[in-house]
Amino acid sequence: MESLADTLRLYQSGSLGQAEMFARIDRLLASTPESVSSLLNMLNEAHHRSPLPAEVYGEIERRIAHAIEARQRIGQRVGDEETYVQTKPLPPTQPAGVVGGGANPPVERMKGVGDTLNGRFVLEECIGFGGMGTVYKALDLRKLEASDRHPYIAIKVLNVQFQGHPKSLIALQREARKAQALAHENIVSVYDFDRDGAMVYVTMEYLSGKSLGQLLRAPDFRALPFDEAMKIVRGMGMALAYAHERGFVHCDFKPANVILTDTGGVKVIDFGIARVFQKAEEAPDVTVFDPGSLGALTPAYASPEMLENREPDPRDDIYALGCITYELLTGRHPFNRLSATQARDAGLRPQRPPGLGHAQWRALRCALAFQREARTPTVNRFLQEIGAQNGWRQPRVLLGAGLAAAATMVLVLVTLRLPFLRRADEQAAPGPSGSPAAAGTASAPPQAQAPPQPAARSRPAVPAAPSLAAVSTALAQLPCSALVPAIDGHAVRVQGYLARSVGQARLKTVLTALPGVSRVDLALHEVGDDKCGLMRVLGRYWVAHRMASGVAGASIHLNPGSGGRNGTDLKEGDTLMVDVSTPNYQSYVAVDYFVLGGTVVHLLPNAVERETLAPPRYTATIGNLGNWMIGAPFGTEMLVLLATPVPLFDGVRPNPEAGPAYLNALDERLARIGKSHGAGAVGVDFLQITTHAKR
Repeated sequence: MESLADTLRLYQSGSLGQAEMFARIDRLLASTPESVSSLLNMLNEAHHRSPLPAEVYGEIERRIAHAIEARQRIGQRVGDEETYVQTKPLPPTQPAGVVGGGANPPVERMKGVGDTLNGRFVLEECIGFGGMGTVYKALDLRKLEASDRHPYIAIKVLNVQFQGHPKSLIALQREARKAQALAHENIVSVYDFDRDGAMVYVTMEYLSGKSLGQLLRAPDFRALPFDEAMKIVRGMGMALAYAHERGFVHCDFKPANVILTDTGGVKVIDFGIARVFQKAEEAPDVTVFDPGSLGALTPAYASPEMLENREPDPRDDIYALGCITYELLTGRHPFNRLSATQARDAGLRPQRPPGLGHAQWRALRCALAFQREARTPTVNRFLQEIGAQNGWRQPRVLLGAGLAAAATMVLVLVTLRLPFLRRADEQAAPGPSGSPAAAGTASAPPQAQAPPQPAARSRPAVPAAPSLAAVSTALAQLPCSALVPAIDGHAVRVQGYLARSVGQARLKTVLTALPGVSRVDLALHEVGDDKCGLMRVLGRYWVAHRMASGVAGASIHLNPGSGGRNGTDLKEGDTLMVDVSTPNYQSYVAVDYFVLGGTVVHLLPNAVERETLAPPRYTATIGNLGNWMIGAPFGTEMLVLLATPVPLFDGVRPNPEAGPAYLNALDERLARIGKSHGAGAVGVDFLQITTHAKR
C-alpha cells in the first residue's frame, strides 16, 4: 500500500513527477487512516532527508490542511485525539479557498512553509495541527539580526476552516492575552498576538520535544513505572493548579496538549478555549465573547458536564487529568476511549491498575467520577492523594515544621539555661541579711545560717560578644564587596562576595580587631575589580535582602542542563540555562548577563518576553537548550537576578546595552524603589560563572 513517505521518496529520487506526486498525495489523503501527527512527521522527515522546494512543501501542507477540514466536517479523527470544532463549515459544492456565500470573494492564499509573516517570521516547518490553528516552527529575523543565540519561536496560525468563524479573531486575541497571564514553568510561554492581512497568529515559546499523545499512541507503549508516570502527572497538575488559582479552566485538556520537552520538562499548551470560571466584574470582555461558543472539545477526555454544555469548573480538568493518569499507568484509556456520557450511560467502571495501592486507587477513582460533586475538588488534593505531590506546596508545610522546630529549640535552650540562671541568682540575689540566697526558697533562720565565708577571688571580666551593628558597619567599609555577617557568641561568620583586591586576610584582620571577636569563619566568592561597578550599585541590596529575608529570598543557580563543569564552569558552545526562585512576595523578575567587555545582555525581560510578574516563592528555568550559548570573550562573568515589588523599568531596555549606562539607570531606579518599599524588598542574587574556549 502506498504511503506519503513512499510518495515523497519517489519524488525526491526523480522517479515521480510533480503532477503525479500531487495526484498520489490527494488519493492518499482521501483514504489514509493515519493521524495528523503521522502525516506531518512523514513530511518533515522527508524534508530533512532531502529539502523540498518551499513551494512544494507548502502545497503538500495545504493539501493536508484541506483534508483535515473535510474530516472535521464529517467528524472523523484528525489528530492524536478526536477533537471536534463546531465552526462554520465550507459548503460541499464550493471550491477550496472560498468561504461563505457565492458572492464572497476568494480568501487570501494561506501562507505555509517558506512564507514570511509581516516580513519578520519565516515559517520553516509545520509541527502540528489543532482544532483552532496550525503550528509552525519559525525563524524570527529580528532575533537573528540581533545575534540572538536562539532565534526560533513557535507560531500558531488560524486554520482556514476556523477563519470562517465570525469571532475567530477575538478568540485568538483572548487566547494570547490569557496565556500571557499564565506565566508558569509548566505552561508554554506566549509572547504576542498579531495579524498579516487576513491571517491572525500567536507567537510563543518553541518547544523541542514530543507530545504526550505521541508517547501514549506509540505502538510499543504499555505503561510507565509509577515514579516515572508521577513526574509527568506532577508537571501537568502543577500547570492546571496554577491556572485554576487564577480563575482559568483549560476545557480541552488532553495528551496532545502536553509537551514532553527534550530537557525532561512537562509543558501544557493551548489554553485556547479556556474560559473564566470566576467571572470577575473587572473583566468586561467575559460577557462580550465566550470561547466556549466555538464548541471545541475532545470527547474521550471531556467530562460529562462539558459534553452537556454546563458552565466550566476546575473539576472538568481533573476528569481529563484522571484519564491521562490512568493511561500512563496502564497504557489504555479508562473507558476504552468512549466519551464520559457514553461510559456513564453504559454503566462502565474503570478497573484498578495493577500494583496501585488502595489509597492511590481511591484518589484516581474519585478523579474519574462521572458526577462533578463526587469528583476530587482540587488538583492539589489529587496530586497529594495519588502520591505525585513530591514537594508541591511544601513551603507552607516546611514553614510550619520550621516554626515547630524553632519552638522546640527555644524550649531546649531555656531548659538547658535554667540551672545556670539559678546559680547566677544564688550568687547575686541578696537574702534578708544581705547574704546570697537561693532563688525561690525561704531564707534560713539566723541561728541556722552558715558562718561567714571569705570573699571569693574576683574573676577577670569576660568581654562582651560583638554586636551585629558593629560588624555590619566594619564590613560596609570594604570596597567592591557584598557581605552578610552572622554572630554566634564570640565567633563571626561572613558570607557573600569579596573583592579580590581586599583579600580574605585583610577581612580577618578587620574583624578580629573588633572587641569581643575571637574567631572568624568565611564563606566567600571572590570577585575581580571589573565587578566593582556592579557591586557598588547592587551589593547593598543583596545585603539588605539577605538580612531581611534569610533563606526565603531571591536566588539564581545554573541549571544542570547547561552542561557546566564544577558547578559554574562553562565552555564555548554550552547552553546557558539558569534556575531562578522568587522571594516570598509577588515580584517582577529581571535576569541580566554582565558580559566581559562591559556590555550587559537582558535575558529577561526582552523584546519577545515582556511579561515578568511572578507569584511568591516561584521557581522557573530561564532559557532552553540552544537558546543562549556561550561564546567569546571568555573569563569570569556575572549573571544577576532582580526581583522587585514594582516593574523595574517602564519598557524594554536596549539589548544588548553598555554596562555603565545600564548600571546608572539601575542605580537611580532602585533608589526610588528602595525609598518606597525598603531596600530589603529589592531581591538581588548573583551567579558568577567562568567561561572557557572550546579545547
